[in-house]
Parts: sequence; structure tokens; C-alpha cells
Amino acid sequence: MHPALIVFLGAGLGGVIRHLVNMTVPKLLGTGLPFATFFINVSGSFLMGLVVGYLAFKDGELWSQSLRLFLTTGILGGYTTFSTFSLEFFFLMERGSTGMALAYAGGSVLLGLAAVFAGMSLMRALA
Repeated sequence: MHPALIVFLGAGLGGVIRHLVNMTVPKLLGTGLPFATFFINVSGSFLMGLVVGYLAFKDGELWSQSLRLFLTTGILGGYTTFSTFSLEFFFLMERGSTGMALAYAGGSVLLGLAAVFAGMSLMRALA
């Protein structure tokens, strides 16, 4: 199966799981804060650590590249890209690139927030 199709299928499944969490968590915890997104970001990061750690330190050589793509880029990528961001930050820190890791994290958050504001402002101006 083509790698893009594998990622597509996994991302669809991850997106459905995210939607279910988005529908369930507010019923349990209310809507005062974005608890669902918080839960998705933290749980997705934890799951990414488990999966990549397992592949690196346990029986990863038994898993095909297709299964790795399906789980990480596919399911977890569809569930939350924050898990990938967290993993990349971890790898930068692990390599001793602390300054780069902090710049990456700070830049991602600040520029991401600025981009949302810019996009919303542009659309308000055009509306």
C-alpha cells in the first residue's frame, strides 16, 4: 500500500477519535476552559512518547515502516499535531540543542498565535 494512503487512513481514524473526545470531554468537565483540546494535546504527546519509545527501545525492528507511519504520522497526526511538536522538541533537547529547542517551542507558539490573529483579522476586514 502506498505510504500516503496509509497516512490518510490513519489520519482519518485519528480525526474521528479527536472528534469523539471533543464531543465527550465538555459533557464531563464543562466548557469553561478548552479541556478537550488540553486533554488531546497531553494524551497525544504521551501516546507519541509511548509509541516512539517502544519502537526505539523494545521490539521496534518487528514493526514495518507502514505500521509506524499509520500509528505516528497517521493516527496520532490526525488526533493531534501537538504530539509531533512535543516529540520534535524532545529530540532537540536530547541532542543538546537547548537553544534551538526553546526557539522552536517559543516560535511555534508565538507565531502560531500571531497567525491565528492575522487570519481572523484579515477575514474580519474582508467580511
